[in-house]
Amino acid sequence: MQLRLSTRTNKSISYNIPAPIKGLNVRDSLADMDAACAITMDNYIPLDTKVALRKGYVLHTAMTAVVETLATYNSGAKSTFLAISGNKVWNISNKNNVYAYENVSLQSSSCRTAQYKNYLYIVNGLETPKVYYVDSNNEEHLENWDFSAEGLAASSIVNVSVSKQRLWFVEKGSLRVWYPQTAGYISGTLESFDLSQVSRFGGELIAVANWTQDGGQGIDDLTVFLTSEGEALVYSGSDISDASDWKLRGSFKISRPIGYRCIVPYQGDVVIISDDGYIPLSRALPLDKANASQIAFSDNIRGLVLDRTSKYAARNGWQGIIYSRGGYGLFNVPVANQFEQHVINVNTGAWCRFTGIRALCWGEYERRIYFGSDNGVYLFDEGYSDNGAKISGVVEQAFNGLGTTQLKKIQLLNPRTKSTSKFALVIYTNMDMEKRAIDYEESIGYSGQTKWNKVKWSSTLNPIGTKWETAGNTSISSQWIANSSTGYKASIVFKTKTKGQMIEWYETGVRYEVGSGVL
Repeated sequence: MQLRLSTRTNKSISYNIPAPIKGLNVRDSLADMDAACAITMDNYIPLDTKVALRKGYVLHTAMTAVVETLATYNSGAKSTFLAISGNKVWNISNKNNVYAYENVSLQSSSCRTAQYKNYLYIVNGLETPKVYYVDSNNEEHLENWDFSAEGLAASSIVNVSVSKQRLWFVEKGSLRVWYPQTAGYISGTLESFDLSQVSRFGGELIAVANWTQDGGQGIDDLTVFLTSEGEALVYSGSDISDASDWKLRGSFKISRPIGYRCIVPYQGDVVIISDDGYIPLSRALPLDKANASQIAFSDNIRGLVLDRTSKYAARNGWQGIIYSRGGYGLFNVPVANQFEQHVINVNTGAWCRFTGIRALCWGEYERRIYFGSDNGVYLFDEGYSDNGAKISGVVEQAFNGLGTTQLKKIQLLNPRTKSTSKFALVIYTNMDMEKRAIDYEESIGYSGQTKWNKVKWSSTLNPIGTKWETAGNTSISSQWIANSSTGYKASIVFKTKTKGQMIEWYETGVRYEVGSGVL
């Protein structure tokens, strides 16, 4: 009998999927989402060419009560870091020499602050505003403000801001704002400006912002008054007593601001934390509210933000901060009894979410950011553990047809990563809009983990999510890992739980078969 030789073609196809540098997308449908986006991106930051695990935090100062306010005072070379906790103001500039100002006891630790000249004003809407300063002899002072006004109860001042070389004090439960009779003064008589005469929607005044706008003929500094009903009253000019100088530029309806810390200054613009998302005034004010959802720079995570604002807008903790050293903006969000942070890469506009950080407030001191929690103040963006605990990272990429509309069976995955040491990884594929959660058999360590071709992948408890170890160096690691899933579109799920490891993810190689005979 004659032996027939047959030639078999290789049905295996290789395909590379870049890491999702366009970040979290909670706006588009799963079927139409850009392949460079992610359905979930927790504790991984989208950068220009890669995705990187966020850094952790360490304890800066232990406290015996909840820390609700952080503030920084700067005067020449003198910089002071203050925390308000247990109704006391604490100097935490030097973590080895923390002390309270015993002459002052507050009724609430939830305060708003603003520095004008060499004076830091502290208000909370319950008592006479306080002022902190350091005199020419380098001695510290924390005392009651030195303003007075007819018809004003000082304890009703709930917010403070600076615009047009003036201090502005917001009176709680009204549309009145108070300002020094003479611009530049830090003491004396206050005058009131009643916005009820121009407001179209009522409510109460929430905040005052200084907004720098290019009006086409040069830079113009404007003063914006925000009300609880989402009305932005915009004034130009600097002399409020001169009707020819101080003019109402317009009244704009935007979405309602959330909380007294709703303003986030950034490069001359002002971002508003609102019911519809995080909205820059430069994009919101020329349009009416019907378009607000389309112009929020949080548009890519609109679904996530709307869910949070609809459920938790009344909770304390909403705040934004721009962290220039890290290259991102961070928005603190109270969620039930926990917190999360919505984070934007300010260079690319890509979003992600931080979890596992119980932050009641944020502050910046000497170019580093800190957060206040239940039992102390923590330095963030430091090390690769959360005060000694592991950081859990999860990324689910957008569903991808891998270059063909045909049915396919994915057999192997090859995540190309860089790390400082070995780490445990769970990687697998969800197919055709399914959402499976393959968890860790172990979170970290070496026992029980497998490398492809060391033991059979089917011998592990979760073969789809086979774990592996990277090489213990900073070169890019590339190794094929077993996978078994069938469908038309695949989503790479990348999960880590590590302590002490820097992890960067560049792309994932995929090997699959297509055509008849797959099933």
